[in-house]
Amino acid sequence: MTAHAASPPSFDTMTVASFLRALAEKTPTPGGGAVSGVVGSLASSLAAMVVSYSVGRKALEAHQPKLAEAHRTLGRAADLFIRLADEDAAAYQAVRDLSRLDPSDPARAGLDEAKAACLQVPMATLAACGDVLLLLKELAGISNRHLRSDLAIAAVLAEAAARSSWWNVSINASTGSVPASTESAPHGQDALAQADRLRERCIGLARDVERACGELNGDV
Repeated sequence: MTAHAASPPSFDTMTVASFLRALAEKTPTPGGGAVSGVVGSLASSLAAMVVSYSVGRKALEAHQPKLAEAHRTLGRAADLFIRLADEDAAAYQAVRDLSRLDPSDPARAGLDEAKAACLQVPMATLAACGDVLLLLKELAGISNRHLRSDLAIAAVLAEAAARSSWWNVSINASTGSVPASTESAPHGQDALAQADRLRERCIGLARDVERACGELNGDV
């Protein structure tokens, strides 16, 4: 029986520099899936900074409850994206390890589950990007207008994370090697159709945020 490779360190504990060095190496992980999660976390954290500069401002007094809740939500989102980055790397590593086992090895029974995770994790990242972008759209009119460029950049990053995740869903769904769809876990073409809808929603929301920030800036 082939031993599994050691689990990679959590991205939550890595420095930016060490993550970038690891990313540049000729190793299976981290890869595009992990990058999608990290970029989603960057988007959430940047948006949280905008909210931090909005909380307590007298001019935004009417929006303080919403802003406080938004700050908590964005903090949770930033943590979620990092967990998804970890899960993506772990799922891909598991597929590689299990695929190399002898066909008679009982451990190969976990291969379908690992392949399913390679589809479900980017799908979850894509959905989370949509949730963050919807919140950013709400924040555009109630947050500190002096940080409107930061809010717009957060939207651009969230869109990038969403589109990156779509690519991961697309490639994994098109291999034909994932288990059959279920109502709670669509695979194959069902997953790709769902991912298409989520991606288009994210693109539209990001445009809405950029437009709103541009209006605050007098650009449109």
